[in-house]
Parts: sequence; structure tokens; C-alpha cells
Amino acid sequence: MFEILLLNFLFLLFPVLTVVIFFENKTNPYNGKVLVFMSAITMSLCIAKPIQLEMGFIFDLRYVPFIIVALFGGYRNVFPLYVILNIYRFYVGGEGMTQSFLFSTVVFVLVPLLSKRFIKLAPKRRIIWASVISGLTMGCYLIILALIMGKLEGQFWNLTLVAMITHVGFMCILMILTEQIIANIKNRERILQSERLNVVSELAASVSHEIRNPLTVTSGFLQLLSKSTTITPQEKGYVDLSLLELNRAEKIVTDYLSLAKPQSENMVYANLQAEAEYTKDIITPYAIIHKVEVEYSFNNTLNKNYDKNQIQQCFINLYKNGIEAMKEKGGGTLSITISERKQNIIIRIGDTGIGMTKEEISRLGKPYYSTKEEGTGLGMLMVYSTVNKVKGVIEVESEKGKGTTFTITIPAS
Repeated sequence: MFEILLLNFLFLLFPVLTVVIFFENKTNPYNGKVLVFMSAITMSLCIAKPIQLEMGFIFDLRYVPFIIVALFGGYRNVFPLYVILNIYRFYVGGEGMTQSFLFSTVVFVLVPLLSKRFIKLAPKRRIIWASVISGLTMGCYLIILALIMGKLEGQFWNLTLVAMITHVGFMCILMILTEQIIANIKNRERILQSERLNVVSELAASVSHEIRNPLTVTSGFLQLLSKSTTITPQEKGYVDLSLLELNRAEKIVTDYLSLAKPQSENMVYANLQAEAEYTKDIITPYAIIHKVEVEYSFNNTLNKNYDKNQIQQCFINLYKNGIEAMKEKGGGTLSITISERKQNIIIRIGDTGIGMTKEEISRLGKPYYSTKEEGTGLGMLMVYSTVNKVKGVIEVESEKGKGTTFTITIPAS
């Protein structure tokens, strides 16, 4: 019996080991189809090697991967597993086929309902809740089985004890491994992003000033030339076009300069209120033009060392992006909330704009990537760079057609 349980546990480790060996170092390890496929293999192997009970029923660990996929992937990802589970179970045959089908249907209907809330939980709470759900699921199954059997023998109580301990224990172990893999992937991405930002910051500091000088000189001479009465209208059009392009180049240089290291004369130790209110007042006229209502709330007493100019530019970039995301919808609401939680400053900036896909979210903050046609991507790069300098973390929640919310968590000094 214990040999088969250990074999089932080895089957459960198959997807985890596969991800660690082949997918953890990939750019995008979250391939839903591959994970569902590996979970289906695991589940099928568990059904193929069950514990045969004298009372006629079989026992295995098929519901452990089923519940994990249901919690992390919702209905769309767990549906193929539901189909495979029932087809294979009917193929195996034996007592309990009907009960298995009814029970799997109840689990399929109820557990994915918790998916959205489950994903938003902290890693430790996800481990606890997954274990609790696994225990409750198996507990309900055993209660139903007891009602069907009527007279309970000693073997049933042995089954109850083993089923509860193994399902909760193995679920806990698998969730710990899963959360560790997720943490490793996120930490590696943070390190890579930090290295990108450091490289761009160094280039910005060393190159931008040198580029700005010839731009300024060229722009000055072109402005003088445009006032000349000896050039033709066509030539003046060329000069005006050149000035527009120089202004655009100047804006790019300014964005690069904002990525430079914090300047000591700009460093302050404060709670962000002055910067938040100043940038809110600056962006309000721009919001009114685009029929956007600004909702502002400040409730923070925690202080932090930061470069006030960079923080102001960071806020302005996020506000401006939010407002521009609502242009296509003819307006909306920009919500700005700054609060505190457990010695962390929490900044939430949300809009009701066009939203982003998961692919677009994953590429935010990378050099030269922008969701806007005329964007350079340096604005969001500057945002991520500034938050990185104050040891903060950015989380993005977005849904196409409904809007985007940026949550910035900054540890207080």
C-alpha cells in the first residue's frame, strides 16, 4: 500500500521536475498547455496505479493535480483534465465509476470558482488554502462513500486516515515546491530587470549630456534660419519639420537623463505627500481636457529617502499613461491612492481605460517597448528604474476593455 502511495507521489513530482529541468530558465515558463498536458499525464498515471481495496473501491491521488490546476488555471485549464479523468476512469472500470464521475463534476464546478481570489493570495496563504481545500474535498468524498456503504468496516477507517493524511500532506509539499519555483522565476526576472536598468542608467548619465549640446546648437541655428526672408516656403517647411524632429530627439534625451542616478541635492526624507499632490495638480488640467475625473486619497505617515524629481516624474508618467489609456473610451476615472501597510508605502494608480493583455504587461518596463504608437518606452522604463532605486516592487493588474491598476510597494526607511 505504501509503495503504491510513494509511486503516486513520484507521479505528482513529474510536472514539478519537468518545469525545473526544462522550463524554469525560459523567458516565459508559464505555458498553460504544457502544464495541463503534464498534469493530465500525472493524473492518468495515478489512476493507472491505484490502491485496490477489498471493499471493491480504488484509491489514488488523481485529485491533487486536478485541484492545483483548478486553483491556478480556472475552468479553461481544468476542463481538459476533467474530460480525461472521467474517460480514463470509465475505461478502467470497477466499482465507484458513477460516484467518481459525480464527485469530479462537483469538484470541477466548485473549486475553479475560487481561482481568481486564490491567485491574489500571498504564497504562504496559497499553500494553506490549497491544503485545506484538498482536505475538505477528500473529506466530503469519504463522507459520501460512508453514506453509500452503510455498514463501515475497519478497512474504511484505515482508508479515511490514509486518504486525509496523504492528500493534505502531498498537496502541501507540492504547493511549497510550486511556490518556490514561482518565487525563483520572479526573483530572476527582478535581477535581470535591475541589470537592464543599471546599464541604461549608466549609458544615460554618460551619453545624454553630450548629445544634448549639439542638438541645442542645431536647433538654435534652424530657428534662426526659419526666420530668414530669403528661403522659399518649401524650404521653410523642411526647416520646421527638422525642428519637430529635433524636439522629439530632445524629449528622448530628457527621458534618458531622468534615468540617471539620484542627485544628492534632490534627495529628501518624507512621506511622498508633497510630490503626490504636486504631480496631481500638474496633471489635473490634462485630465480635464480628456474628460477624465481624478480621484485622490492620501493616508500615509511612513517616510522614505528618495530623489524628489525622479519620484515626481515617475508619478507624472503613470498618471499620463492612465489618462491616455482612457482617450479612446472618451474619458473615465483616474484613481490615485497612497496608504501604508505593515511598514510599507502602498501606491495604487488605476484607470478605466483600454487595458492590456498579459503579454503586454510582461513587457512593461523593458527598453524601447511601448503600447503607444508614438511611444519610446522610456517613460515606463524610468518608472521601473525609479521604483527599483527605492527598493520597491511594481505589480500590474489589467483587463482588456476594463482598465489597469499599478500597485507600487515601497518599504519605509
